[in-house]
Amino acid sequence: MVPYPDIETLPQPLKEQLATRKPLNVFRMVMHSPAFAPAYFSMADAVRNSCLEPPLRELVILRVGHAYKASYELFHHERIARDAGLSEATIVAAGAAEPQKGVTELEQHFIDWTDCLLNNHTLDEASRRSVISQIGFNGLADLVFLVGFYQLVCNFLLSFDIDVERAYA
Repeated sequence: MVPYPDIETLPQPLKEQLATRKPLNVFRMVMHSPAFAPAYFSMADAVRNSCLEPPLRELVILRVGHAYKASYELFHHERIARDAGLSEATIVAAGAAEPQKGVTELEQHFIDWTDCLLNNHTLDEASRRSVISQIGFNGLADLVFLVGFYQLVCNFLLSFDIDVERAYA
């Protein structure tokens, strides 16, 4: 396991930025990269401000988390998904290999679009047209950024072997 950085040795601007966040291990570990930490937090904030409805955003995050087998991500975002109003059936579907009952057509589209991005690193023409027709160009951009950002997050979580905070476990 990679040790967490000593917060006391961080530059003051990073200490201040970290102080504005929940005390999550991923945020602490990001501080190993003072150059990337501010951008990471900016991107995380952009995720919350995307045009995607929170339940659908969380569905995408869960799908990426399952693809990466990122238990830290799944632990936190299953709770967030419930708080955002995602149904239990859809939370289960986020990790299922086959389409599940109780999932709306739009939710299944989000699962399929996410899989397309994860597996092909792009959307095929039919998927791109489907995304644009259902959630527009802004939605397409936000979906691609969301999947990409959470791929980065999952790679970071797994590479640094970040554990769930004791307060939440």
